[in-house]
Amino acid sequence: MKEILDFLCDLDSNNHREWFNANKDRYQEVLKKWYAFCESLITEIGRFDKDIAPLTIKDCTYRIYRDTRFSKDKSPYKTHFGAFLAKGGKKSMHAGYYFHIGTGNSREYPHAHMLASGNYCYDKRAVKILREDISDEWETFSTSILGKADAQFVPDMEGALKRVPREYDPSAPYADWMRMRAYCLTAQVDDGFLLEDHLAQRVAELFKTTKPFVDYINRAVDYVNEEMEG
Repeated sequence: MKEILDFLCDLDSNNHREWFNANKDRYQEVLKKWYAFCESLITEIGRFDKDIAPLTIKDCTYRIYRDTRFSKDKSPYKTHFGAFLAKGGKKSMHAGYYFHIGTGNSREYPHAHMLASGNYCYDKRAVKILREDISDEWETFSTSILGKADAQFVPDMEGALKRVPREYDPSAPYADWMRMRAYCLTAQVDDGFLLEDHLAQRVAELFKTTKPFVDYINRAVDYVNEEMEG
């Protein structure tokens, strides 16, 4: 991972086409290393989540080129690598497992390295179902779902509503979960974590603790998908 981190840091300081084109061979080399890591991660997560095992690199990785059309920041390249391993692939709308390494200098991703379980893009109908389920099943959700996740994982409140929807009690223990418009648990890791041996195995072990959460979210997503197909 050190070669990848070094490249991303250098790119962060030289985020323009001239530098990138001059270092294209170096980029291709670190990309190969990233893809090799992602292959290992697919294998490791696939051991405990059968929906992940069939994924390919294309299903879960992203291009380095930024879409700058609607951004004030016109830097052409991302300064992070990310992989989202989810049932059906990254565009399926299912919850899954996202692993991210970067410089931490972008507005979109202020944390350098992170793990995230869940998804940020949900149909409004799925959000409605999840709010109802979590409020009705709070004791089970908090103990058997959230309680299984490693302590490093915390709910991501980015994009949450400022107020609890009026149909829910703002003093209830689940109130913050009613404010969410996307459901995700995140954990931050440091450079030292990345540079230790057996990274894919260690990342997968952390993600394994969040599988009950991923399954819970996907139950709602699958229900909405079945309704749409029916």
